[in-house]
Amino acid sequence: MRYEGPLYRPPSEHNAYILQATIGCSHNLCTYCDMYRSKAFRVRPLEESLEDLKMAAARYGNRVEKVFVADGDALILDTDHWLELLGAAREHFPGLRRVSCYAMASNVLEKSDEELRALAKAGLTQLYIGPESGDGPTLKRLVKGATYDDHVEAARRAQAAGMKISVIVLLGAGGTARSQEHAQETARLITDMDPQFLAALTLTVIPDTPMARMQDKGLFELPDIYGLLGELRTIVDVCRPTEALFRTNHASNHLPIGGRLPQDRQRILEVIDAALDGRIPLRPEHFRGL
Repeated sequence: MRYEGPLYRPPSEHNAYILQATIGCSHNLCTYCDMYRSKAFRVRPLEESLEDLKMAAARYGNRVEKVFVADGDALILDTDHWLELLGAAREHFPGLRRVSCYAMASNVLEKSDEELRALAKAGLTQLYIGPESGDGPTLKRLVKGATYDDHVEAARRAQAAGMKISVIVLLGAGGTARSQEHAQETARLITDMDPQFLAALTLTVIPDTPMARMQDKGLFELPDIYGLLGELRTIVDVCRPTEALFRTNHASNHLPIGGRLPQDRQRILEVIDAALDGRIPLRPEHFRGL
């Protein structure tokens, strides 16, 4: 397959075929992220992406059940462009069950309800949206490009169109200064977005990012492990999604756990408490990563 630069996808897309229909991220301003800083954003020509789908079909054929469309916020593609890709994916992969992509709240809000419904009907049925935090000052520091209310409205409209939402939040994003506010407001945002899937990752301060420069100047301090686990506990305890599959299986996390909320809330809290008390081991530092 023809790929440019590093590729990223959610853990749940580990067995998906990755179609790189865009290069980089159209926003690319988040202060903690260096995933796409080496790439200038552009849309790959439609013909190239269609050729990639043909090559993937020749190589993998009936084994492809999921397609993840990269890079950072591929939903920004024009709707007609998307519909061509989705039609070709259905044609080439008879066993295709779903197509998904990363999306920003702004990507969703820029599309009409009719466009979102057309995309869902054509097979784009899951969006990964990372508000990272529900805390207003933290969202501004992260330069997410969207507000609390923007994320709620984007989730509402995507779900009304027939798409499932996977929400990604970031432990430690508020720093020590706003740790409690970050956890409480993130839990409230999860409730209001009401996703079908929920993932918590842990902030890693990466050299040469704006976040690293803030840290160097004493303007940001990452909570310690127990502070991060405390945030996780608050989020799980306070959030009230209708029914969400919850995971912390990303490599950045100290404590990989999972279950369904609200059904498994008490069990998950008991595991977090055991970790806080030192009764169960955490992931060794050399096994953590991005």
